Amino acid sequence: MARTENENAIFPKGEKAPADYFTGTAWVNILVPQDQTGSYSIGDVVFEPGCRNNWHTHPAGQTLLVTAGNGYYQEKGKPARLLTKGDVVKIPSDVEHWHGATHDSYFTHIAISNITKEGAVKWLQPVTDEEYNSVHKK
Repeated sequence: MARTENENAIFPKGEKAPADYFTGTAWVNILVPQDQTGSYSIGDVVFEPGCRNNWHTHPAGQTLLVTAGNGYYQEKGKPARLLTKGDVVKIPSDVEHWHGATHDSYFTHIAISNITKEGAVKWLQPVTDEEYNSVHKK
């Protein structure tokens, strides 16, 4: 049975994420645009089933707190990790990775992104359907 969007979401959906960086539809609600020290921001991200972001890196790392649904996290050259509510992912600086929903579930996480003078993220190429589908089959 397919999982649907959590009607009891902690935060509202926010704005649609830029199509340049996502395959499928995602929504981003920026909870803290930038803290007073300018060193991090916090956002709530909702992915529709099958949606994922592009490969990307963070100059100073990122932390994901999974709040609903099922998703994947994969670092380049490593097996993907299935994520469920309550999982925490600590993403090291400059590690190429992607994250997103499974085929049959919405997926929501809070992203705590560290900010440097290079910014918070460096976007790379999209995750291909072949890459995404090979994760789903494992």
